[in-house]
Amino acid sequence: MSKDKLIPELRFPEFKNEGEWHTDYLGKIANNVTTGKLDANAMVENGKYRFYTCAKNYYRINDYAFDTEAILIAGNGAYLGYIHHYKGKFNAYQRTYVLSDFSKSVLYLKYYLERFLPSQIASEKKEGNTPYIVLGTITDMVVLFPENPKEQKALASCLSSLDEVIAAQCEKLELLKNHKKGLMQNLFPQEGETVPKYRFKEFENDGEWVEKKLGEVTEIGRGKSKHRPRDESSLFGGIYPFIQTGDIRKANLYLTDYTQTYSEKGLKQSKLWDENTLCVTIAANIAETAILKIKACFPDSVIGIIHKKDITEVLFINYLIENFKLQIQSFSQGMAQDNLNQEKLSNLVFLFPKIQEQQKIASCLSSLDALITAQADKIEQLKLHKKGLMQGLFPKIIAN
Repeated sequence: MSKDKLIPELRFPEFKNEGEWHTDYLGKIANNVTTGKLDANAMVENGKYRFYTCAKNYYRINDYAFDTEAILIAGNGAYLGYIHHYKGKFNAYQRTYVLSDFSKSVLYLKYYLERFLPSQIASEKKEGNTPYIVLGTITDMVVLFPENPKEQKALASCLSSLDEVIAAQCEKLELLKNHKKGLMQNLFPQEGETVPKYRFKEFENDGEWVEKKLGEVTEIGRGKSKHRPRDESSLFGGIYPFIQTGDIRKANLYLTDYTQTYSEKGLKQSKLWDENTLCVTIAANIAETAILKIKACFPDSVIGIIHKKDITEVLFINYLIENFKLQIQSFSQGMAQDNLNQEKLSNLVFLFPKIQEQQKIASCLSSLDALITAQADKIEQLKLHKKGLMQGLFPKIIAN
């Protein structure tokens, strides 16, 4: 590591003359590095204390093994390296590393680890059925730090303030999503009902909604290409968008982004679907939806639904499927691998109002979706800002 680079690009004015940062091993800065002793299934519903496993969320338990301020690091699994910070009584899973008794600011170390631990793990993690790290990955990690405790605290305070803003915006996003969920339950008739609880005034005298099979009021077709065709090299790499189930899952309401394209040869064994086709996944993540805003191909793990003019509205059908997603998923169960084929989807029975009411409901919910998307984008921008800020607030680690 190059000593002459141990100065961050961004530094608070009052610390500009403090000189270079120092280095030490994390195992010396955290005087106590251990693991929990329990199995992951030791959790107890509504227990008195927090129980940290290798998951993003903590669970509960009735017994505690630690009573301290600690940094907890997931030592294996899908969230390998995920970091918690907690002060109080808690317990931990046997593959969760517990760091305590610090000689430096604990919050500073939390953000330092957040910045540099992922690359440390990437270089040292042990592969297998479940990726994991060993104790030495933690204790032998080199930590850069300003010697002045006030600078450590100032840096941690800056980043924790930004985290509070992000958390507040995430809470707002969840409130919007919950509001939408509740609104949808009231805008569509519930089981045993033929009219919704909430109805726009101009449709209050329009009478009951009418039962129709989805296949009666729409055109339904299945994607015409295999998800993983054998002759991959000649089918891919052209100008025709090829939508996959992952693209649908990542999309919000409308789908414009994709990760794969078809060549002319690929197009010949597929089909180019028009804009405003509603894509519905029928395997793996069943009943995920998105509306095409481009012409695109998609595989046979996706069904395309085209609304019939003056009878149905594609946005309304999208929200109809979203509202009854759990029921649709349960309807698809019972085979070796859950799936929802074209026939099953066509025979699903839903209640439909007149086209004008469909359009009004769709417009209301799509406006709310636009707010949710804007809020999610705002959070993503804040996270990117934090990432850039952290890159400037910590010196770059330069190998010898």
